[in-house]
Amino acid sequence: MACRISELVINATDPEGLATFWCAVLGFVVIDRDEETIEIGPPETGFGGPQPTLLFMPTTDPRPETRRLHLDVNPTDRDQAAELDRLLALGATPADVGQPATASWHVLADPEGNLFCLLSTRLNPL
Repeated sequence: MACRISELVINATDPEGLATFWCAVLGFVVIDRDEETIEIGPPETGFGGPQPTLLFMPTTDPRPETRRLHLDVNPTDRDQAAELDRLLALGATPADVGQPATASWHVLADPEGNLFCLLSTRLNPL
């Protein structure tokens, strides 16, 4: 293997709020912060572990059309319907990107409008 993804950088108008949302969604913790950025990751391994960390950087440009990356998440300890309920309670909202009505996944937006998909396959937690 030549490379692997170590972190995903997400521009945010409210890095703190978005980091809090994604910590709750993924079971992550804040592993580093400075005056402007917040990095979250798995509590046991942090940066460099088997999962990429998420780094939230401040931006004043909230245009969703500039976002070209989205995350896919899978439930680990419940079925997709129960996880969908949990994500909606955390502040996610349903999004329509033209997905078919029979899609096996749900397209959602986080509190700042960043799209992510909840897939149906249940994965073992790391």
